[in-house]
Amino acid sequence: MRVKGTRTGAIVVSAVMGTVVLSGCGGDGESEAKGSDASQSASGSDGAREQGTTKVRAAYDKTAEAESARMAIRMKLSAEGKTITSDGKGAIDLAEGDSVMKVTAQGESIEQRVVDQVLYQKSPDQKAPGGKSWIKIDLKKVAAQQGLSNQQIGDPAQTAAYSKAITDKDVKKVGTEKIDGVNTTHYKVTVDVSKLPGGDRMSQQLGPTLPMQVWLDDEGRLRQQQIDMTLEAPASASAKPDNSASSNQLKMSTVMQFSDFGTEVDAEAPPAEQVTDMTGQALKDGNKQG
Repeated sequence: MRVKGTRTGAIVVSAVMGTVVLSGCGGDGESEAKGSDASQSASGSDGAREQGTTKVRAAYDKTAEAESARMAIRMKLSAEGKTITSDGKGAIDLAEGDSVMKVTAQGESIEQRVVDQVLYQKSPDQKAPGGKSWIKIDLKKVAAQQGLSNQQIGDPAQTAAYSKAITDKDVKKVGTEKIDGVNTTHYKVTVDVSKLPGGDRMSQQLGPTLPMQVWLDDEGRLRQQQIDMTLEAPASASAKPDNSASSNQLKMSTVMQFSDFGTEVDAEAPPAEQVTDMTGQALKDGNKQG
């Protein structure tokens, strides 16, 4: 596997994962009723586990009630012995998924906006093709190419599919921790990838399950969420027959934090005359890597 377009590629993944991860904890807050012949103590344990599942499923709805928040994203990509890191800070509209951020990747700072499922980026150090200030990538088209649904990319309020992919046995309470000075409860969550939209294709790259960790505050809102995943490249992506298995893997760790709920989010698309559409190039690069 080759890491191509590292600067933009890493940031695009951050933008996409932002909504995917946030959607992963949403739902209607309902847990499935289950019969049990276990002992009273086991039933108590099951009840606590089910309660944790209910809280995790309801986390996005609780968070969305605040309408907006400040957001920080830290991401690390590793492949072929190389590591790419990016850090982003900004604000997000929790209902619509629009956001404004400043992202630093490989020593460069980039202004980034997501508006109506379209990603816009501006680098102060270089012009986009055609001498324009901004580039844009249509995340809906990128999602379609990757076999993802629109709800995973641009509509974080639609989270029913993720809720169904999380069962009682997939949620474990780790303990209590402070995140940015706020008391939180830490849970480990396992998602059944096959139950997600586009799950068959996702399973080929991610495996059968997707591990997540979430930290919820006393109001049940997301304060931090982390995904550590390993993506498997197709065998044909390896140029050398003697490459080790690890050379066909891309490891990605994404940590998102939320604070200052209710903050103002001013996410507007740049003037059209200042924007170069790079969606076609992004799709072309995606085909090469896939």
